[in-house]
Amino acid sequence: MHEFAKLTWPEARELFAADPVALLPVGATEAHGPHLPLDTDVTIAVAQARRAAEMLAAEGVKPIVMPPVAYSVAQFAFGFPGTITVRPSTLWNLVEDIVESLEQHGVRRVVLCNSHLELQHVQLLRGVATDHAKKTERHAKLLFPDITRRRWASTLGEEFLSGECHAGRYETSIVLQADAGHVREAERAALEPKAVGLVQKMLAGAKDFLEVGADEAWCGDPASATAEEGERLIEQLARISVETIREEWPELFS
Repeated sequence: MHEFAKLTWPEARELFAADPVALLPVGATEAHGPHLPLDTDVTIAVAQARRAAEMLAAEGVKPIVMPPVAYSVAQFAFGFPGTITVRPSTLWNLVEDIVESLEQHGVRRVVLCNSHLELQHVQLLRGVATDHAKKTERHAKLLFPDITRRRWASTLGEEFLSGECHAGRYETSIVLQADAGHVREAERAALEPKAVGLVQKMLAGAKDFLEVGADEAWCGDPASATAEEGERLIEQLARISVETIREEWPELFS
């Protein structure tokens, strides 16, 4: 596995020549309750990309883990200090520019490992991937394994499938596995399960966490999270990426 940011330029040139798959973690910097850090989505996306890279390397595929996209459309949590949001066009252009830069260096396959689940953000990534596929002059392919699709959502646990998972058991478990030192344990242990109807209210037009009743920017059941479950979830997130890659580019595995 290669961490792109840790390469020298001659090492990058050598790796580019080997026809790698570039894994681009995409997250956000936003409020995740009183118990998880602002970079929770980034931590999850990087953990997914690194584990997927290990799986790909074990099958003879050459992966590169790119530095993460750490800022995104995060309007839903913007009522809480620490949340940073960008214009949709900024994120769209940034992802396209990264893919285009890699393409100019000879990279032909780029995969988004996304963990930020705000509806507008997910729709934007879908749009970037669809738009990129229409550009026949482009030599690089962009793949977006969308974990919010029912096929994959159903494999990530009941809380994730319900949608009541912002800083809940699902995300907290992963951070306990990937970055336990930054989980505020006293705050987490004091949290009782909370259901706010997050997805339904978002689809009905709610604009932010305060409007849906998540007055501390969390829902779900973070107190029941475990690092062991986080390990299983990271494994499954990585498997989703690898299986999507296998379906799209089977020639890599022959």
